[in-house]
Amino acid sequence: MLNKYPLWKYLLILAVLAIGLVYSIPNLYPDDPAVQISGASSALSIEQGDVERASKALQDAGIQVKAASVDERGRGGLIRLTRQDDQLPAKDIVRRALGDDYVVALNLAQTTPDWLRSLGASPMKLGLDLSGGVHFLLEVDMDKALDVRRKVYEGEIKSLLRKERVRYRSMPESNGRIQLGFADSDTLEKAQRLIRKDYNDFELTAVERGGQQVLQLALTQAKIAEIREYSIRQNLTTVRNRVNELGVAEPLVQRQGANRIVVELPGVQDTAEAKRILGKTANLEFRLQADFDAPRGATESFGFREEGRPPVQLERELIITGDQVTDAQASFDENGRPQVNIRLDGHGGDLMNRATRNNVGRSMAVIFIEQKPVTRYVRQTVDGVEQEVAVSSFVEEKKIISLATIQSALGSQFRITGLNGQGESSELALLLRAGGLAAPMYFAEERTIGPSLGAENIAKGIASTEWAMLFVAIFIIAIYRFFGVLATIALAFNLVLLVGLMSAIGATLTLPGIAGIVLTLGMAVDANVLIFSRIREELANGLPVQRALHEGFDRAFSAILDSNLTTLLVGGILFAMGTGPVKGFAVTMSLGIITSMFTAIMFTRGLVNLIFGGRNVKKLWI
Repeated sequence: MLNKYPLWKYLLILAVLAIGLVYSIPNLYPDDPAVQISGASSALSIEQGDVERASKALQDAGIQVKAASVDERGRGGLIRLTRQDDQLPAKDIVRRALGDDYVVALNLAQTTPDWLRSLGASPMKLGLDLSGGVHFLLEVDMDKALDVRRKVYEGEIKSLLRKERVRYRSMPESNGRIQLGFADSDTLEKAQRLIRKDYNDFELTAVERGGQQVLQLALTQAKIAEIREYSIRQNLTTVRNRVNELGVAEPLVQRQGANRIVVELPGVQDTAEAKRILGKTANLEFRLQADFDAPRGATESFGFREEGRPPVQLERELIITGDQVTDAQASFDENGRPQVNIRLDGHGGDLMNRATRNNVGRSMAVIFIEQKPVTRYVRQTVDGVEQEVAVSSFVEEKKIISLATIQSALGSQFRITGLNGQGESSELALLLRAGGLAAPMYFAEERTIGPSLGAENIAKGIASTEWAMLFVAIFIIAIYRFFGVLATIALAFNLVLLVGLMSAIGATLTLPGIAGIVLTLGMAVDANVLIFSRIREELANGLPVQRALHEGFDRAFSAILDSNLTTLLVGGILFAMGTGPVKGFAVTMSLGIITSMFTAIMFTRGLVNLIFGGRNVKKLWI
């Protein structure tokens, strides 16, 4: 029988519409401004008492708290506020109340009901131009980058001299220069020849001091500039990798000036976690435990992260650092304790093999390096008013996480143990896998940013969608009468399906994306115009109503499919080659093509079949 769907097709249409409706509903619930709390270390859990202490501090300061909670795993706390303007002062109050062991960041908290969340439904992610977000300005410590590189060079040069049996005496650095002492000028000249052969990035100067020949090695200005450029580029790459590991949607990560990196995270993100991960140096140093007869000045004392263990003396010379790590995966050892499996690059593997091959039986330490935040509050006069101002700084902390005896020569693959739980092993693996920072970074600035195009322009973008819907409905109803009403109903469901699909897959909506939605509305009606015009032609050719309806849908299908596939191809090209706003437009346009094909063909035909199918209709108002 013509114009009759089997039952399963009607059920399929209803199921798709129901799913689209469920996943689009969360967009009706606005987000709450919030302050998020997490531990500065992944080993530190957040207790209910911490959140209550922070909430009391806010209430004492006159800031109204809507709700406060701790997640089930104790990894973070969330304090919901009633006003957006309270976020920045609330962050400062909470940070002061809890201290430097906690990371406090700004966030937006969902208000979606639990029954929708249980189905995996959540609002669309909004781009910076629609929802605003969090802005971080990270500053790279270039002096530290130069210091780390000098230490690596110093270790390699000393290893070279020992290999060639050139006796030297270690001396402390002086004004950024590596210093080596020699017994006589002949030994110094031999050392100069060896160093110039393999290391041409140094300016060598020989001086006499206290009857001892001293060779000073200073990096050339060209090499210093190269290290600075490498440091900012390496840190930029690492930050991008870390943001990708965090799963942040549509972030902005770019360089600013000579030593700064801008990170902008739009919409609802775990900003406390992002802040903690982005700012962590999380580098490693591998050093040998010093012998009892080690010369003075050649060793350094380090404590353990575990309490109760006495500090040990380690050699100042580094074997390798975390920069040589190419891959890191968290796992468990044979006793169920957390560990990180490390893979080094070729150069790092050679250095590790050389150091361990010649020192079997000695102990090697793995040092974990962190930048601990320290906040002081000082009284300053701002605009003629004396007030307390937070002054943030960072203190470098180096602690031993593992000290083990070298049983045999190691290569490019080995494992690190001694970590404080699975959370720390996963975090360390993530940071090393994303790439080691060439130098520490500090949060020079953190602030919320509003919609870049202003609330008025955003309202106009939404209004344009509403007006487009209205004018398209008026046009299609005026031209095709009752069939225009059916097309308008399909258009409304098309919009619901598009919003639901974008929410379900986690697509980010931007202002250009709204333009893509408006274009989708016109394209969806275009398919109905082709179908209805074809039905008119078939009726004009004298076909009966049922046959005209059948032929109209069938014969228009190929034209609709071809035109939509070509447009979808263009959308794919825009998404693959475009960036930022272009991608936002391409996403909504491409998804809109998929939903419009469904609503214009299956849904509209389903309505027509329900109303006219199997009936003796003599005339159509079309």
